[in-house]
This record gives sequence, structure tokens and C-alpha cells, in this order.
Amino acid sequence: MGCGRTLLCILLPPLAVMDKGCGSVVLVTLLTLAGWVPGVIGALVINNRGK
Repeated sequence: MGCGRTLLCILLPPLAVMDKGCGSVVLVTLLTLAGWVPGVIGALVINNRGK
């Protein structure tokens, strides 16, 4: 994961996981609505999975 993707995870978590599938987008969106920090952590975890 590059610096640009990491910055995108921090600023706009749902946008950072758009290419990971619909379930990931929904999950990160719900986490972001619950609180910004859980959304950022979720986006970082999903993007670090390696696929």
C-alpha cells in the first residue's frame, strides 16, 4: 500500500476501499458513520490484506 492510498484511508475511508468490493465499502461506510477512527482503522486493515 502506497503513501497515497494511506492518506486516502485517513481522509476518506469509504473512497479508499472502492476497488475492494461492495461489502468492504458498506462495512467501512458503517464504521465511518459510527465514528471516524473505526472507519480509518477498517479501511487500513482492508487495504493491508494484500490482494
